[in-house]
Amino acid sequence: MPARWWLLFAAALMAAAAVGSIGVDYDARSLIIHGNRRIIFSGSIHYPRSTPDMWPLLISEAKRGGLSGIDTYVFWNLHEPKPGQYDFNGRYDLVGFIKQVQAQGLYVCLRIGPFIEGEWSYGGLPFWLRDVPGIVFRTDNKPFKDYMRSFVTKVVDLMKSESLFASQGGPIILTQIENEYQNVERAFHEGGQRYVKWATDMAVGLETGVPWAMCKQDDAPDPVINACNGLMCGVTFQGPNSPNKPAIWTENWTQLFEVYGNTTRTRKPEDIAYHAALFIVRKNGSYINYYMYHGGTNFGRVASEFVTTSYYDHAPLDEYGLINQPMWGHLKELHSAVKLCSHFLLYGVKSVSVGEEQEVYVYTGENGECAAFLVNELGVEAVFEFRNMTYHLPSKSISILADCKTEVYNTAKVNTQFNTRTRQTALKLDSIEMWEQIDEPVLGYDDTLIRSNSLLEQINTTKDFSDYLWYTTSYEITDSSQAMITVNSRGHALSVFANGVLIGSSHGAHRRSGFILETSTPFNGVQNISLLNSMVGLPDSGAFMETRAAGLLNISIQENEAVKDLTNYAWGYQVGLLGEKLEYYSDHGSSLANWKRYTSVSQPLTWYKSNFDAPSGYDPIALNLASMGKGEAWINGQSIGRYWISFHKPDGSPSQSWYHIPRSFLKPRGNLLVIFEEETSNPLGITIDTVTVTQVCGQATESGKRLVFNSKLCEKSHKIHLKCPPGKLISKILFASFGNPTGDCNNYTMGNCHSTTSRAVAEKACLGKNMCSLHASYKRFGDPCPGIRKNLLVAAECQVYIDI
Repeated sequence: MPARWWLLFAAALMAAAAVGSIGVDYDARSLIIHGNRRIIFSGSIHYPRSTPDMWPLLISEAKRGGLSGIDTYVFWNLHEPKPGQYDFNGRYDLVGFIKQVQAQGLYVCLRIGPFIEGEWSYGGLPFWLRDVPGIVFRTDNKPFKDYMRSFVTKVVDLMKSESLFASQGGPIILTQIENEYQNVERAFHEGGQRYVKWATDMAVGLETGVPWAMCKQDDAPDPVINACNGLMCGVTFQGPNSPNKPAIWTENWTQLFEVYGNTTRTRKPEDIAYHAALFIVRKNGSYINYYMYHGGTNFGRVASEFVTTSYYDHAPLDEYGLINQPMWGHLKELHSAVKLCSHFLLYGVKSVSVGEEQEVYVYTGENGECAAFLVNELGVEAVFEFRNMTYHLPSKSISILADCKTEVYNTAKVNTQFNTRTRQTALKLDSIEMWEQIDEPVLGYDDTLIRSNSLLEQINTTKDFSDYLWYTTSYEITDSSQAMITVNSRGHALSVFANGVLIGSSHGAHRRSGFILETSTPFNGVQNISLLNSMVGLPDSGAFMETRAAGLLNISIQENEAVKDLTNYAWGYQVGLLGEKLEYYSDHGSSLANWKRYTSVSQPLTWYKSNFDAPSGYDPIALNLASMGKGEAWINGQSIGRYWISFHKPDGSPSQSWYHIPRSFLKPRGNLLVIFEEETSNPLGITIDTVTVTQVCGQATESGKRLVFNSKLCEKSHKIHLKCPPGKLISKILFASFGNPTGDCNNYTMGNCHSTTSRAVAEKACLGKNMCSLHASYKRFGDPCPGIRKNLLVAAECQVYIDI
């Protein structure tokens, strides 16, 4: 056979082999992607919680942080706002988002659900499902299953049409059906079990060529992979329910989501890293997804009940897309260390040695080379003797020995840069000439068209067209003394008016949405009683969501000893506000509205309008609403979300004061800002702020050596690396000490050992630069205290703007 035919034949064999390996499978060790086992670190980035112009940088920073995949839910209620009518445009461009991920060489986990929870309104289910006759959500119910199958099929077909599944050469390697169903399954009895089996068969039958997963579903039927969600899946996860399934962690929570009125609950990067490494060694984990890697913003009214507009701001990438250090860098170093060991983890022979609160996991390759993980579960430092070497592990930490000798990473030792994020005022809206206003009318019974002789349930009445529902009636108070009105509300917030005057208000809280309001009316005679009940998001979880209720439950008036029950009385209703109906927040609606000059007399239910020019530069922008109370804000007709400044956390501070304005929402000049305020407030205190990193800090320990491991350079970090954001330069050294500085980057002071050249060396290396590196070495700084192992700590200011 001629040589060229041999070449063609060999090429054909190679092509056939490549086709055979395309797609995703799995075994007990990991997902198998195009024929190769892979350890995947992934991060959740939800496309509608950011904007298309933010997507490339978010994905790029995730990749730079050592991730190999991006995870996202699919948001049914955004994509199918009406039955059979679909929207995949703008922030909802799912295909565009996935293609952005693909363009940067990352994988995708597509969590179709279509129930997603996710602190998202109605758990992602379209509200119109509630009105389908005979429907029961998320059980063996034909109407629900029909609509669910239709939407899941729509999404899968859309992905197939764009060749986005890995089996087609695309980036999607894993898909998810349902979400945390085990939390509610028992409520549906046998119907729940049948539903799980049906959902599995339906999803697998769509033949995507990639595996399906169910998270928090221990009995997920084959071939669906059961996955873990939570804070410490290396402890809580019971493991795969089949010996040939891999251990995957679909949600490693980087913080706990925030709700109005509650304390912010963050996680230290050391804890996240510890539990990620523990999952790898204890559960043979090979897929870890950080939820969230970038949380973003709950624009409009998409946040579920009592959830703040800012979402997972303390994730590795904050709400604005800025790197959150040291979390981002500490996890990046974990990913690098694990990747050094990945071949042993995926193909090596595992051995385990367990002692008292100490565990050693060794993974040995074919030629005897190995990697080891030392686990210290103690709350104090522990000493490990391993292969004739001694290792000191901080409390609750794991050390990774890439070659069974060299500690390349410890989960408790944070060696990466620290950042300080600040908000700087770019524009004050503090002049009365900058503002106009319109009063939202307090409605009476005669102003309404909906009538009932009972109190209507709010969710079913508003159909989620508005947060607000007016309850109005007329009642004659005959006694000259004050009458007491008692209202029992199922949530979420209530304002009571008598003859147009506010006489009382109250609200519930997360998981305690109901409350009782008691207030007196100062008027006699016939009174127009108007109650404005507002919701702060729909529920996002639980069984029988289609029956969940909100609004007023009963009302009574007491005059002296006589109590009159008004629950079954003549009531008038209006859904929403007049300003919502007339769209005061849009350019067109605003131009038609009868705005008046701002007055300094603050009263509830007021619309405010101002105009401003976009701040120059590239820094993210936030609206500071600390002087306001409760309401919603719009920029050029686009809602940037609900705000609730007056609902304080236990420490007395607002749950959220700054609200993200994406630059893509803005024009260079003449931007329309409209605010609806429910309470009394002061719009003159509102500012337009820019958000940036203004300080960077790093610390490192003296000495260290370069070690070669499997022909890769593996250097333990004994350098400080400082980097300002793009467009910023290091303008000042705030602190520098080589010796024994006390504290850390959050709180530091000079110790009794200090090199007097520290500041001068740092200034020479760093001033005027966007980034710099400093080696913690006496050769650079001199030796202020011989015989003592020294540390280097440097803090710097980033201020000077340059073109980028």
